[in-house]
Amino acid sequence: FALGVMVALVPEGLPATLSVALAIGVQRMAKENALIKNLMGVETLGSTNVICTDKTGTLTKAEMTVKEIYAGDTVVEVTGVGYEPVGDFVIGDTTLPKDEARKRLEVLLRAMAFANDAKVLAPSDDKGWRVVGDPTEGCLLVAAQKVGFDLSDELIDRPKIYELPFESVRKRMSVVHVEGDGQKAFVKGAPSETIPRCTSVRLDGKVVPMTDELREQIIARNDDMSRQALRVLAVAERDLPVALSDYTPDTVETELTFLGLVGMIDPPRPEVSEAVENALTAGIRIIMVTGDYGLTAEAIARRIGIVRGDRAVRVITGTDLQDMSEDDLKDELSKPQDVIFARVAPEHKMQVVSALKEMKQIVAVTGDGVNDAPALKKADIGVAMGLSGTDVSREAAVMILLDDSFASIIKAVEQGRGVYANVKKMVTYIFSHNMAELFPFVFATVGFLHVVPLGALQVLSIDLGSDVLPGLALGTEHPEPGVMKQPPRSRAERLMSRATLRRVAFIGVIESFWSVSGFLYVMLSHGWSWGDASWMSPSSPHYAIYREAITMTQAAIVLCQVGNGFACRTERQSVFAVGIFSNMWLVYSPIVGILI
Repeated sequence: FALGVMVALVPEGLPATLSVALAIGVQRMAKENALIKNLMGVETLGSTNVICTDKTGTLTKAEMTVKEIYAGDTVVEVTGVGYEPVGDFVIGDTTLPKDEARKRLEVLLRAMAFANDAKVLAPSDDKGWRVVGDPTEGCLLVAAQKVGFDLSDELIDRPKIYELPFESVRKRMSVVHVEGDGQKAFVKGAPSETIPRCTSVRLDGKVVPMTDELREQIIARNDDMSRQALRVLAVAERDLPVALSDYTPDTVETELTFLGLVGMIDPPRPEVSEAVENALTAGIRIIMVTGDYGLTAEAIARRIGIVRGDRAVRVITGTDLQDMSEDDLKDELSKPQDVIFARVAPEHKMQVVSALKEMKQIVAVTGDGVNDAPALKKADIGVAMGLSGTDVSREAAVMILLDDSFASIIKAVEQGRGVYANVKKMVTYIFSHNMAELFPFVFATVGFLHVVPLGALQVLSIDLGSDVLPGLALGTEHPEPGVMKQPPRSRAERLMSRATLRRVAFIGVIESFWSVSGFLYVMLSHGWSWGDASWMSPSSPHYAIYREAITMTQAAIVLCQVGNGFACRTERQSVFAVGIFSNMWLVYSPIVGILI
């Protein structure tokens, strides 16, 4: 009795089935371009209720194309798509000849091309035009090449002396080149960080002082371009003193001459709008955290559906975050409003993630840079970019997007929810038969049978021979239809919830009844008297009947488990609705138990 109870109470097959269910989830997510590094991350992903996502490359294609240039109080439209240097420069309804376009824009195009670390590669083998480096910088080179600007020839006459690389704090990049007998700095960066450092403007080939009216006009144009979902950069230059050799942002990026604005389009990924809709339907909140200008971020958010209709959106900048206390940030995040964080640095992303976690949210956050690693580590699910991400970010993350697409996150969330549901199915399946295995021993004691209706070896054969394979088969179930129409489960919800325990008890009672009924039927039909223990003795002439009776107990449990396996396949639908033969592993696996 003691041995039987101990064996019946221990679900020997549970660790194996649990590990396999998680591993199958990892495998399926990998097919959806989401690589999970931690098995338990699969389960956490399924309960995510907030996703903090970058914009460029995750929600958008990261294939920048210059669409508009504002220079000399003139708006020039640039045609062409992709990285092939083919396109026209149009003012109003007039297409400029290449020579005239170059003459009008040469100073601006030179600054764009010089303040640049990317390279444009011509087609080779089966690859088309492509950019090595930052797509934003690459599209600036492509725009310059569209009017025949040759960077190699220009660098012969004006070699580069020094570079101040882009930094997320100052949001600018500068290079210093030889210019005749002197030296000149070329600067590009965020308009909000670059325009205030300009003291003059180049208009109609002449340099004039920057007035408040001109500054307001430039800022207004920047806002107009941003509302069109264009990413805007400001371009400037400065003649440096010949004797200057200490190149710092304070010595180089001051008293600049404004040359123009460059507006680039980074189109949303075609699959993102549907993914955003699925996420919002599933009760997942999406918060865009980007280094781009607020109006640009809002325009993209509205285009892909993160912000719906004419709803107002709260745009919080990095400067706003610096002035906010932790409680102020939590208040903003707890309000029933759409929130976008724009012009933020990586440390601001960490601040947002920390606030959400303290609000008891289950947070997934995307990142690709070295500085994103703390936020990726802090989040419940850190999501790194597989194509554009750094090794540091991939090391800190739990999940890696092999295609850098936001849509892959939502597909992974669906699989994660499916895995959690499968684990619940397996737990229900295994513990219900454990109850059926335990009951014969309890019944024999309480009912004073003085015979044991089930042997310990039989229990082990059921646990390891009959139940492991069907349990594994339940772990291969695909997510049920409508799983993404349910809200994320609460962090407080337990796997062995009251509903799960009620279902285990309900099924267990049915199996227990049939297991004991089968045993009693065989014993009583052959003349056994209640409480007669002699039939258990191998020397008894009735021992064969006793063996037949305990075999009936085992057969009843195994056959009940066959039906139980199909019943556990779904929580909300009939097995006939999902199809009995839609999971052939569950059809084949009970055969092993029946044969035993």
